[in-house]
Amino acid sequence: MAVTFEQYVKTVDLALLFEKLGVANPETLARNVKHFTLKEANERDEIVLDYFGEQGVKRIVEAVTEHLQTPALRKNSKLLDVGAGSGFFTAKISERISDAKFYAMDATPAMLLALAQKNLGITPFLGIAENIPTSITEAKAYAEIPAKFDAAFSTLMLHHSVNPENVFASIKSVLKKPGKAVILDMCEHKFAEFKTEMEDVHLGFKLDYIREIAKHYFVSVEIAKMPGISCSSSGRSAEIFVATVHNSA
Repeated sequence: MAVTFEQYVKTVDLALLFEKLGVANPETLARNVKHFTLKEANERDEIVLDYFGEQGVKRIVEAVTEHLQTPALRKNSKLLDVGAGSGFFTAKISERISDAKFYAMDATPAMLLALAQKNLGITPFLGIAENIPTSITEAKAYAEIPAKFDAAFSTLMLHHSVNPENVFASIKSVLKKPGKAVILDMCEHKFAEFKTEMEDVHLGFKLDYIREIAKHYFVSVEIAKMPGISCSSSGRSAEIFVATVHNSA
């Protein structure tokens, strides 16, 4: 009998998993992600909607979709959302690219449980953005996860990562050739309180920094701000950028 995602999550020792994935403080991270409840995860979609508004969300989804489909994806492509959270953007992008198979990776079980309960045909699995290959290996006891993907995308995850350069390296390692990835995140901002209020690791990024680290792994890097759109919270606003990277054939 097939194992459900809920059954899979219940059997996973998070501290041990994070240790295998090379996390510096696996027990601390395991405790932190366990604090999230399914109720909080289900509320996450509304939080994201409040941050960007309906038009902002629509523009983000359109931008990521357009970049993923330029050039056009092969039929039945396999796409990975890195740091999918509750799958808010995963779901909306999968609706627009209906002939592809979607996989969603995140470190927080409650978030992925919220996604699994939406019954959208998206395969969730636990993992860390800095080490996607081992995350896939560890998840194969639950589901058939491909070792390589036609494309990957990440929406507002990078500023939560400990080492952004390792994220680019990790994404590169699980892309087919040719393959591409779309990274959407916040531009550098001055709101230091976001580190405690939202558990952000980085206060956004300078575009030159993202371009520099991406070029270590990808032959083509395109990056630009998205004018007129920002992540807003309590009157504070940070601009958004989108980066598209391609590896060689």
